[in-house]
Amino acid sequence: MKKFIIGRREKISLPEWDLDMISSKVDTGAYTNAIHCEWMEEKEINGKKILEFKLLSPKHRLYNGKLIQTEKYSQKKVKNSFGGAELRYKVSTKVLMFNQEFETEFTLSDRSKMRNAILLGRKMLKGKFIVDVDETNLSKKHKASQP
Repeated sequence: MKKFIIGRREKISLPEWDLDMISSKVDTGAYTNAIHCEWMEEKEINGKKILEFKLLSPKHRLYNGKLIQTEKYSQKKVKNSFGGAELRYKVSTKVLMFNQEFETEFTLSDRSKMRNAILLGRKMLKGKFIVDVDETNLSKKHKASQP
């Protein structure tokens, strides 16, 4: 499979969550992807466990207030950027980059103190991308160059 070159920051789309061309930080030191989430709630609906959540901060320019519900989620112990262990919800969705769509996982995390609402980790990058730290937004430039 051809590997795409990406920069240290990339614009990605998450079509199932109605987020288009959202800025994300590429972090080869992180294993999993993370996305900013300030509100999440586990519920039982018709005997099934459901996770409801809203992504991003209401202050974020791409915040859409969409209530997302999923039965496909789990909890994962993650080492946060300060070295402490945290229990986070993990959900799956499709990511669109370079006109390619692939399934990947995100942990729901408070990234309010971080510059980027999304962090892309090694698990998603492996086998698909090569990181060039001199560059940014190569997937967006690729989209613009398409006929």
